[in-house]
Amino acid sequence: MTERIYFQDNRDGSCDILIVVDRLDAEFGRDLFSGELFRKILKTVGDGKKVVAVRTVKLIVSGGLTLAIPFSQFASQAASDNSKYAMSYIYFGTAAEQIQYVNLSAKTLNTVSPAYFELNSDGSLKTNNISESFVSSMKNQGIKVVPFLSNGWNRQTGINALNNMDQLTDSIVQAVTSNGLDGVNIDIENLTEAQRDQHTLFVKMLREKMPLDKEVSIAVAANPWAGTTGWQGSYDYAALSQYVDYMLVMAYDEHYSGGDQGAVASIGFVENSIKYALNHVPKEQIVIGIPFYGRLWSTDGTIKGEGISLKRISELSQKYRSKVFYDEASGTPVLHITVDEPFTLNGKTIKNGNYAIWYENADSIKQKLNLVGKYGLKGAGNWSAGQETADVWDYYELWLNGHFFSDISASFAKDDIIRLTSDGIIRGVSNTLFGPEAKLTRAQAAVILARTLGLSTETGGAGFSDTAGYWAEKEIAAARAAGLLTGYADGTFRPEAAISRDEMAAIIARMLGSTYSPGEGTPFSDVGEGYWAYDEIMSLAKLGILRGYSDNTYRPQNNLTREEAAAIIERAREASDS
Repeated sequence: MTERIYFQDNRDGSCDILIVVDRLDAEFGRDLFSGELFRKILKTVGDGKKVVAVRTVKLIVSGGLTLAIPFSQFASQAASDNSKYAMSYIYFGTAAEQIQYVNLSAKTLNTVSPAYFELNSDGSLKTNNISESFVSSMKNQGIKVVPFLSNGWNRQTGINALNNMDQLTDSIVQAVTSNGLDGVNIDIENLTEAQRDQHTLFVKMLREKMPLDKEVSIAVAANPWAGTTGWQGSYDYAALSQYVDYMLVMAYDEHYSGGDQGAVASIGFVENSIKYALNHVPKEQIVIGIPFYGRLWSTDGTIKGEGISLKRISELSQKYRSKVFYDEASGTPVLHITVDEPFTLNGKTIKNGNYAIWYENADSIKQKLNLVGKYGLKGAGNWSAGQETADVWDYYELWLNGHFFSDISASFAKDDIIRLTSDGIIRGVSNTLFGPEAKLTRAQAAVILARTLGLSTETGGAGFSDTAGYWAEKEIAAARAAGLLTGYADGTFRPEAAISRDEMAAIIARMLGSTYSPGEGTPFSDVGEGYWAYDEIMSLAKLGILRGYSDNTYRPQNNLTREEAAAIIERAREASDS
């Protein structure tokens, strides 16, 4: 892209960046969010100090304004490492429990939005027990805390807030800055088209008053039918996008409390909601919302769409007679349960009888996360942390960033593969295939070991005669320098050769420094005391890291498969942490 960069001063002392490009340059949309353009801007202003006062980035094509976005959103996108954005609302639990919810996310989240702000009936700001311990814990983990502002679905409260926007915006900014928060997420719902322009003006005013390093984001109703009235009509997607860092599309409650039975978020509903948003908002500003809950309906019609967490659904499926069906049309599961012992849900008694619960599971959530990459969106958010089942975070970041494996569902090491891939220890043979039964090469083993131990690959070290210029040369040299790997008598390493199960046992034993206590017998019929790797195999078997086959053999000279390697490495990591 050939561009000219200018700075335009504003009356308040801030400035805007103007990026002027020729209309013939059809690729400007992609390049606008490139790190290279961001670096050019910094170079234009010398040491970059002026950038702290930039409010908006404006794209000008042949004299006309094409796009205007907040600078914070531009900078964060341009400076990103291409990983997708992940945020979560937090509504339930004590501060201590909420910290635990976030800890369970395995460092997946960039931002959390707790329920610290709401509106009084007169439209003024009410703050709710802002927890210093929670905020401090999040900051220590590098996670932003951006509370959401809610009107509790009360239309008149929302209208009163808009009529009081000058005072309200002052109060929000003061609450954010005085409590060390990172911004605000606007979640005013159940307005109508009559408040559309006033709603936009409120967000614009808030953005102008909010410090430039603080986030202003917004949650908007999903609008797959392109509605212009009612709740959907209250959001001017295109206008709002000029003033927010991102827009979370609440692609859930397709079927809702009090309504007809059906999916909370069918895949078609979610995808059409994204398509509508893309017609009005840059893809880099769209965050798709995913439900961590389901809804329960009784067959007798007395309970209609009662909200229930995924965690609670899992518990009910174990307690009561149940059966899961997969609804092909919506791409979501349906749990049918027979209640023979009443329980309480949201203050209501769920009596004996038959019920259907439409909800989300790993397969349906993965489908939705897959849409982020398909449409190049900023990322995904969810409602809400603490309602999910524990397995969600095992795959969430992987699928959000396009690393999904279609060939591991039947693998015994599926969970180990997911954890190691998420931590960057091991990779697939492609974005969609892991190759669980393929052999692990000696080079791949070296790379996995180097990543597991965090070995430096920049300090050099002697390699082998056949690894010079090889793709894994540095990792092989690092593993050799650490005393983990040895070559052959002829000075070669043979990187493409398959590594055997006994060779891997020897390497892992060196890595852990474990020793075998003699005299305890052997668990494997085919590994005798005279075998060269006897001590290492026995030591790791004792630690539970190595496991044999059902016939009581270990088969030490068999090639190690990629799924076996994943299982062994993950068990070794757990053993080293204990």
